[in-house]
This record gives sequence, C-alpha cells and structure tokens, in this order.
Amino acid sequence: MGAELAVAVPFAAPGAQERRGRVAVSLIFAVHGVISGTFAARVPWIQAHIHATPGVLGAALITETAGALAAMPATARVVHRFGAKSGMRVLIALFCVSLAPAALVPGAWSLAAVLFIFGATAGCADVAMNAHAVRIEHRLGKSIMSGFHGMWAVGMIAGSAFGGLCAAAGIGAPAEFAVTAVVFAVVGVLSCALLPPDDPASQEVAAPHYALPSRAILFVGVVGFCGIFAEGAARSWCAVYLTDVTHTSAAVGAYSLTGFSVTLALGRLTGDAVARRLGPVLTVRLGGVVAVIGACMVALAQTPVLGMLGFAAVGLGIATSVPLAIAATGRLGNNAEQAVAGITTVMYAAGLVAGPSVGALGSAVSLPFAFWMTAVVTAGIALAARALRPA
Repeated sequence: MGAELAVAVPFAAPGAQERRGRVAVSLIFAVHGVISGTFAARVPWIQAHIHATPGVLGAALITETAGALAAMPATARVVHRFGAKSGMRVLIALFCVSLAPAALVPGAWSLAAVLFIFGATAGCADVAMNAHAVRIEHRLGKSIMSGFHGMWAVGMIAGSAFGGLCAAAGIGAPAEFAVTAVVFAVVGVLSCALLPPDDPASQEVAAPHYALPSRAILFVGVVGFCGIFAEGAARSWCAVYLTDVTHTSAAVGAYSLTGFSVTLALGRLTGDAVARRLGPVLTVRLGGVVAVIGACMVALAQTPVLGMLGFAAVGLGIATSVPLAIAATGRLGNNAEQAVAGITTVMYAAGLVAGPSVGALGSAVSLPFAFWMTAVVTAGIALAARALRPA
C-alpha cells in the first residue's frame, strides 16, 4: 500500500444505521468463529478417518493458512466487484459452505486441497468482516474492534463445544459439518442485511490492486504478528505441553485450551472499555507484558496448575493486540479492504510459523525452551505498541 492510504474516509454521524451495522458485524464475527471452532474440534475425527500420522496431518493443516495468505490480497477486488455489503454476503456464505467437504475427504492429499479452499474463503471473509468493523468503528467514533474479535472467540468456543458434544454422542463429522454449514450460512447471509448500504462513491473509483504494506502498516503489523504467533503457539501446544511436560491427563490438557480460549474471549470483550480509558498503546503494552509473564510461567511450569495459569495469562495478554492493530490500520487507509488485507497477510504469516517453530524447538531442545523463545517473540507486542498511537 502506498501514499493513497494516508487519508481516512470521512463518515456520517452515528445513528441507527451504525447501531444495526454493529449488530451485523458482531454476528458475522460470531459465525466465522463458530465455523472455525467446529472444524478445530473435529480434527481428531478427520485424522482417524483418513488414517493420517501427526506429521502428515500437520502438513495438511498448514495448507489452510497457505490458502488464506494466497487469497486475502484479492479481497479488495472481490468487494469492489460485488460491493462491500454483497461481497460480505458472498464471502461468509462461501466460508460456511466450504466446511462441509472437509469431513468427506478420503485421504491427506484431498484434505490438503479442501483445506486450501477452506482457508482461502476464511481469509477473504476475515478481511471483509474486519473492513466492515473498521467502518463501523469510524462511524461510531469509539473503540469497538476488540468486542468484535471477542464475538469471534465466543463463536469459536461455541463451535468447539458443540463439536465435543457431537463427538461424545457418536455423531460423525460429515453430518455435523453439513448441518452447521447450512445453518450458519443462512445466519451469516441474513446478518449482512443489517449492514449499512455501500457508499456509491466507492464504486466509481478503479478497482484497488494489492500492494505491499506501507512502513506505517508494517510497524502496526509487528504487534499483530507477535500476537498471532503467541496465540498459535498456545492454541496448538497447550494440551501437548501439559501432558508431556507436567505429566497430566489428556482431559486436563484439553481444559488448558478451554481456559486459554475463555481468557482470550474475556480480554477481547472487555478490551474496548480498557482501550477507551487507557488508550490503545498502553492497553496493548500492558497486555504484552501480561502475555510475556504468562509464557514465562509456562516455560517454568512443572505442575499442571502453573501451566494452565500461564496459558490463561497468555490468552488474556494477547487479547487486544490483533483487534487494536487492525483498528489502527483502518485509520491509515482510505480503502478498508485493501488496508486490512495488507496487515492480515502479515499477521497470518505468523500462523504458518508458530506451531512448526515450537515443534521444531521442542524436538531439538525442549518444549520449555520453545516457550522461552515464544516469550521473546511475544515481547514484541509491548515493544511495538507505540505504532498504535492515534494519528
């Protein structure tokens, strides 16, 4: 992105339209989270179904993030073609529907292909919904981005919990995925009806092209990259860490993921109020310190309790880093999809390297050492927080 992103779009005064838009975007974030959580909860079923080893499954799962990275830069052109409102409707429906085939694949290669498409639709929908969130936040004139991401975390918890119930009841992933895909595609499409109408002027300009993020956006991207890295490391390895390092049961290991997800959701749902009081820079900086402390607790943990508390602290500490980074990016551009695509491409790259990096360091040295290194990366949140200061 170049110099054209230096001017923010002027918006009308807040009103009923903006309040309906806030509800719509909250629902869309929740739908996105439900679909993501539904898939994550049934990965063990998929692994057993295709008889994949952990290494093969891990390689297949990476294609989801690869698909997102490949597709996100095109989101601005899709939205320009269909309009912001209709584009969101198309993208959230495609993402929901793309869940169903993931339970029908016969092997690892076909799973990788399906997950590439699943990740591509997830990434495009992610960019589009964050762009709408940027517009609504600008129109309301106050920090609300963290709450939107909190709704995503709530949806993630709900989707994963429902997946667990289906697994316990012996319901196969194909049936669950099909029903979930249809139901939430309808919810997502209906939610889009509440979005504000498109700005006619936005359709009169040439279709935006993806460009490398500007230096200002790259600095903001450091905050998001470090936050996503810490999230990916914790989400992927918390259960394994507790079972392998603290020698607890698989059930307790799973509870650590629940604790991490809950503190992440709570931090995001309350993050806007904190940001309004302390400002985005101090909010993210303090959160980064909490996350570093949490990662250090994990690295020191010899008991399940300390490990679970550490992962919970990581979730709470990183909660506001990504949403406030995206909000700051929105203030730097006059095309929301283009600006958000730039920063999310940088941030999603962390999702590609977090899990494998922790695994490689854990194998070469130890998992505690891997989380010492995670603490070092996480410190970048606090160190780069100054980039979020309002212009």
